Amino acid sequence: MDRRLTQVEFGAQQVEIIEGGYYDRFRMNPNLDEVARDPAAGNIDFFRRVPKQLVDSRVGPTWAPNFYYRTSSVQLLLLAPLERLRATLPVPLEPLGALPGRGLVALTFFSYSVCDNDPYDEVSVAVVIRRPGARGSHTLELLDSIRRRNFCAHVLALPVTTEIARVRGVYGYQLPKWLADINVNIGADVAASISALGGQPDLSVHAPLPALRTVAPQSHMGTTMMIHRVDGAWHQTLVQTNTLTFAQRLLPRDVTLTRHGGPLSQLLDGLGASTILRMDVVKDAQIVLNLPTRSGALL
Repeated sequence: MDRRLTQVEFGAQQVEIIEGGYYDRFRMNPNLDEVARDPAAGNIDFFRRVPKQLVDSRVGPTWAPNFYYRTSSVQLLLLAPLERLRATLPVPLEPLGALPGRGLVALTFFSYSVCDNDPYDEVSVAVVIRRPGARGSHTLELLDSIRRRNFCAHVLALPVTTEIARVRGVYGYQLPKWLADINVNIGADVAASISALGGQPDLSVHAPLPALRTVAPQSHMGTTMMIHRVDGAWHQTLVQTNTLTFAQRLLPRDVTLTRHGGPLSQLLDGLGASTILRMDVVKDAQIVLNLPTRSGALL
């Protein structure tokens, strides 16, 4: 079914959005009672504990944080040579060592089916880094991060499928976003793909669906801290995830990652990303995306 589009102003940009969609109706400040009546949103009690505030941003006053009520994702955690990762990361960021001479690259396909700025898909390529100001053992830091489900990352690429998602990411967060065709399907099996400009295939992932488990809301919380520059200064952006239905597999042998030569394929090749250390499949999760704040540890 075709959706009617309308234009809105976002900062100095004119952006097409879905007429009557969440962004058109709420402008990032949703009435949660109305959202709760949307069967596609599911149970949204988690978001009632997170107050929205009207805050200043690079594009003027905006309501934050951003709510993602129903999401799914497929993530491959890949080993890569530490020297390649160090050469890619801006100083003073440091890759987190996982094995001798090896660090971690996270390739993640996201599908946001219900969120404040309307449905879209996204692919992230990010290097797992040390916490700003961290010292001492990489192994102990990694084990602590796994135990607390709390990681820091520097995003190298973040293509998306809608113009509102691209404009918000580029002008609001200064993240490396561009438009691409992305598909994420978690059904009888797991399939995800992204195409480069012109429709040429870039990356694709295929795997059998692992056995999923469902947990109580807010019993499997995780956080990712994106570390990136905004207007030349180091900032951190907190992403909080309330995972509900998921599976995790170490050293999976039946995952096919095909590189077709597009920009993300070239990026992974340049990083030397090779062995799949872990696959995470998230069938259902809720996400809170905060606005960037200055990183005191990197000032």
